[in-house]
Amino acid sequence: MPTVDMIGGLRVVIYPNDHRPAHVHVIGKDCEAVFKLTGPEGTPCLRENYGFSSGELLRIKTALTANAARLSAAWSKIHGEP
Repeated sequence: MPTVDMIGGLRVVIYPNDHRPAHVHVIGKDCEAVFKLTGPEGTPCLRENYGFSSGELLRIKTALTANAARLSAAWSKIHGEP
């Protein structure tokens, strides 16, 4: 399970054998959230949340948005897509 980024102690993970659509798991503090990636210029979209507060989710989404191009590229590289 490759950690592709860190957000204030939280791991941003892309699982190699995971399904489409492109997404990342944010894990830490006994919580997990899944955000769908909407492309290099898009804003990630919350799909699932297990325990993060709304404030933490906003902070995570802001960080993911700032790194959307790099995260989309990481998904493509891990999954062998152009």
